[in-house]
Amino acid sequence: MQSRRSPAFIRALRRSHLLVAFGLGSLLIGATPWLGVASQAAAGRAAAAPRPVPAPAPFERQPASQSPHHGIAPANAMEPTAPLLDRTGWTATASDEETTGENGRAAHVLDGDAATIWHSKWSGSPAPLPHGITVDLHRTAVVSALVYRPRANGANGRVGEYALSVSADGQSWGNPVATGTLADDGSTKTLGFAPQGARFVRLTALTEAGARGPWTSAAEINLLGDPGTPAATVDLARTGWTATASDEETTGENGRAARVLDGDANTIWHSRWSGTATPLPHSITIDMHRTTAVSALVYHPRPDGPNGRAGTYAVSTSTDGSAFGPPVASGTWRDDDTVKTATFTRAETARFVRLTVTTEAGGRGPWTSAGEIRLSGPASPAAHGAWDRITGFPLVPVATAALPGDKLLAWSAYAVDRFGGSNGYTQTAILDLKTGKVTQRRIDNTGHDMFCPGIAMLADGRVLVTGGSNAEKASIYDPATDQWSSTTSMNIARGYQAMTLLSTGEAFVLGGSWSGAAGDKAGEVWSPDTRTWRTLPGVPASPALTADPAGPYRADNHMWLYATSAGKVLQFGPSKQMNLISTSGAGSITGAGPRADSPDAMTGNGVSYDIGKLLTLGGSPAYEKTPATPRAYTVSVTGGGQVQSARTGDMEHARGFSNSVVLPDGKVAVFGGQSFPVPFSDATSVLTPELWDPSTGAFTPLATMAVPRNYHSVANLLPDGRIFSGGGGLCGDCATNHPDGAVFTPPYLLNADGSPKPRPVITGGVPSRAAPGTSLTVSTQAPVASFVLMRAAAATHSTDNDQRRVPLVSAATGPGAYTVSLPADPGVVLPGTYMLFALDAQGVPSTARFITVS
Repeated sequence: MQSRRSPAFIRALRRSHLLVAFGLGSLLIGATPWLGVASQAAAGRAAAAPRPVPAPAPFERQPASQSPHHGIAPANAMEPTAPLLDRTGWTATASDEETTGENGRAAHVLDGDAATIWHSKWSGSPAPLPHGITVDLHRTAVVSALVYRPRANGANGRVGEYALSVSADGQSWGNPVATGTLADDGSTKTLGFAPQGARFVRLTALTEAGARGPWTSAAEINLLGDPGTPAATVDLARTGWTATASDEETTGENGRAARVLDGDANTIWHSRWSGTATPLPHSITIDMHRTTAVSALVYHPRPDGPNGRAGTYAVSTSTDGSAFGPPVASGTWRDDDTVKTATFTRAETARFVRLTVTTEAGGRGPWTSAGEIRLSGPASPAAHGAWDRITGFPLVPVATAALPGDKLLAWSAYAVDRFGGSNGYTQTAILDLKTGKVTQRRIDNTGHDMFCPGIAMLADGRVLVTGGSNAEKASIYDPATDQWSSTTSMNIARGYQAMTLLSTGEAFVLGGSWSGAAGDKAGEVWSPDTRTWRTLPGVPASPALTADPAGPYRADNHMWLYATSAGKVLQFGPSKQMNLISTSGAGSITGAGPRADSPDAMTGNGVSYDIGKLLTLGGSPAYEKTPATPRAYTVSVTGGGQVQSARTGDMEHARGFSNSVVLPDGKVAVFGGQSFPVPFSDATSVLTPELWDPSTGAFTPLATMAVPRNYHSVANLLPDGRIFSGGGGLCGDCATNHPDGAVFTPPYLLNADGSPKPRPVITGGVPSRAAPGTSLTVSTQAPVASFVLMRAAAATHSTDNDQRRVPLVSAATGPGAYTVSLPADPGVVLPGTYMLFALDAQGVPSTARFITVS
C-alpha cells in the first residue's frame, strides 16, 4: 500500500478520463439516490459518502477569467470511479536506470514519494531512447490506465511519445494497447486503454517531450482498475435463460430470482428479509442453457430505493453449474443507482455465471437486490466492427477536421484541458493517420481562442473557423502549408454558431448566442474573394430557435444546416420547425414545416446520407438536464425546395451529445452520447454505437466503446473508410477529460475472424482538382460496383454540417476502367475537398483518393 498520496496526485486522478461509463448496451440512469426503504423490515439509513476536497491548481494551470456563460462541471465529474489499484506487493523494473550520478532506480515509481524518481541512465554514455519501465502487479487484475507523474524538480526526461503494452506473463506482449503524445508540462497524465486483465504493464517512452536529450524520468506510476467500460462487446440475447439464487424473498414481496431476466428493472430479486433475514453473502446464478463466451456482467440496481445495492462482489463461471472457478471479476461498487459493469479478466467460455455479493453498498443491512442482470460477450467483427488501440493526444480534441494526406486536425481551447476567457490563442494538434504520431502546436498569430466555434470546409480545402471564446474572430487553416492565418472578423460576435459552405463557394453562419453581446444572431456570409462578411438582415435566428428554457443563449446553438442550389440552405434542426434560407441580397428565411412529429432536439445531430436526403438522430428538448430521445427522422429536400420528413426506426438507446458519421455505403453510424445529457458528466453514458441502414430504417448494435464520448466529443470519417471517435470533457481538474481517441473499423471491412476483407483499389484517373459536371476516367485493380464522393468534414459539439455523401453515376468502359460523372450542380456536389471511394458489389469500400471539386 502506498504510504501517502500528494494533493497534486489526487487532483490528477480527478482528471482521469476513465470514469465508470457503464457500457455494454446498457442505458444508464444517473439520478439522485432515493432515500426510501424496501420494506419496514428492511428499514435503514443511507450514509452519504465523503467527497474529496479539490486541491488548488498550480498557478500555471489555473483557469483564465471565465465568461459568464461558462458552466460548472457537475460534482460527479470531479470523482474518478475507475479505482486506483492497490500497489501492495508490486515491483518495477526498467530497460535501464541511473545508479551512479543519482539514485534513479525504477523502484522509486512505486514508493509513494514524488521527490524520488526513476531516471534512465545518463552518466557516462547515456542510454539512448526508447526507455521502458515495467510494473509487475504479481497478480492478474483488470487494468484500464497508467497514471504517469513527471518529476517535480525539473523538466528533463518528461515522456513525449509513448506506447503502452500489457502482458499476462511478462514474456508475450503483443501490440501496444495505447500510443500517443503527452504535453510537455509537469501535470500528471492518465494514459488510458481498453480495460483488460493483465499482470504486467509496460510504459515505453519513445521521445523526450521537449527534445532536451535522450532521457526519460518518472516520479510515480499508478494503475487504474475496471471502469465498467469493457471494449468490443455486445449484449448476449437472454432468450431461454433462467436464474436461481442462494435465497429469495417470497413472503413479504415477490422477490424471486427470475425477475432479473424479465426485462423490467422495476421488478426485482431480493434476498430473504422477512422473518429472520438470511445473512450475507447472497448469490444469484444465471444459466444460459448453452455454452458461450462471456466478457462481462451488467448489474442494474433496483430503481425504487437503495436497499440491497450490491457493494463488494465477485463473479465466477462454470460449464456445469457445480464446479465454479476462481473469480473472473471482483471489486466494490458505488452506493448509487447507476448501472454497474464487472469486466472479466479474460473472456470465459461458460454456461453458468454467478454473482456473489458480500456487502450491502451502504451498510444498510444484510440484504441484496437487483433490478436486472445482463451478460456481454465478445463482439463479432463482421457483424459489429472492431476498435483499434487508444491514441493519446496532448489535448482534449474538442474540434476536428479531416485533411488530405491522411491527417486529422484537432484543437481544444487556450489550454489543453480547460477553457475560459478570451485568451487569443489556441492549442492544436495533428494526428498522422499513417504513423499514429500526434504533434502539438500553440497558435498565437491569429489572436483567436477557437473554443466553441463554427467551422466550414472551404471550396479550396482550407478550414474556416469562426467565433467561440474570441467571439468575433475568424481564422483559416491551410493544410497545404500547415499554416493558420486571420481573416476579417464577423460583424456579429458568436459562439456555438452553425456554419456551412454554400453552393456559391461562400460560407454562411447563423446563431451563436453562447458568446458575444446579447441579441438576435442573424445570418451573415463570408466571401472568399473579398475575405469580408456581409450581413443578412433578412435571416434572423429567431425562426430557428428551440424552446429551451435558457432562452437564445441555448436555443440558437449548433443548428443543422444543409446547403442546396443557388446559395440556399435548409435549416432542419435542432428546432422542430424547419426553415429554408436564401442568402441572396439581404437574405430571407421561410418556414419549411415541422420535422414530422419530432420535438425540439438540441444535443442531437443531422447527417446527409444521400443527395437531398438527411437523417436526424436523438437530441433533447433542452441543451441539458432533460431526457434525450432515441428517435430518428428522415428529411428530404428537392431541388425545387420541397421538404418532407418522416420518422424512421428508433435507436435502441436515447442519446444526446452523440456524434454521427455517414459511411461510403450510405449507412450511418452513431457514437456515444448520454441518455440524460449533462455537460462534463459521464453519467448515463451510452457505450454501444449503432448503425442505421437506409434500406430498412433499422438500427443494429456495434462493438462497445472503451471510453465515454459525450459533451465535447467528435467523430470523423477517415480516408480508409474507418471512423475516428474521440474527445469529451475539457473541464480542467475533473475526471471526465478524455484527451484521446480511437479508430473504429466498421463491419464492412472485416471478416468473421477479424481479418481485413479484400477491398477495391483505385489505381488511377483521379485528378487533384475537377469542376462540377466533369467526367473522370477512373481505373481500378478489379471490377467495382459503384463510386461515391464523401466530403471531407469537420466536427465539434456533436455537429458536422460539412458531411455530405454524393453517389456518382458510372459506366464500365473496359476491364477495370470506368467513366465516372460528377454532378453539374454545385448545390449537389458542394464545392470542397472530397474523398472518392470505389465500392464492390458487397459494399466494401476502397481507400479513398482525395479530389477537390470546385
